[in-house]
Amino acid sequence: MTVTTCAEAPAPAGAFAPADTPAAAEEEISLYEAIGGRPALTAAVDVFYGRLVADPVLGPFFPGGVGARHRAYVVTALGEALGGPERYRGPDIAGAHRGLGISDAHFDRAAACLSATLDELGVPGHLADRIVGIVAGLRQAVVTG
Repeated sequence: MTVTTCAEAPAPAGAFAPADTPAAAEEEISLYEAIGGRPALTAAVDVFYGRLVADPVLGPFFPGGVGARHRAYVVTALGEALGGPERYRGPDIAGAHRGLGISDAHFDRAAACLSATLDELGVPGHLADRIVGIVAGLRQAVVTG
């Protein structure tokens, strides 16, 4: 896999609070809980979209930026995918991306931005890899070009 860099966006300090207590290590917890729940996801989505908007290749997909409603949809969808209590009820993901001309190369670049975001926020590598793997499952719905 080719690692693609993306534009930098500052991360909120202490955005992620990985569950590293002995009790958390002994019990099976969801990825959602392990990274710090909705506040951590919200911080990650904010940094991630900051990177995407600033990226010279991906930024043109967001000419007006990324609004609060869109960010909330993504936080909720990720929360559900990572085992949290959220239930996504927003627009169909495939329908929302149809006609945008997103290629596999664009998707890979966005995945690199996500990976860099999680690293910047201090998400342990084994958790970040699982998160990126879950998001990679959206490739068929998102890639349209």
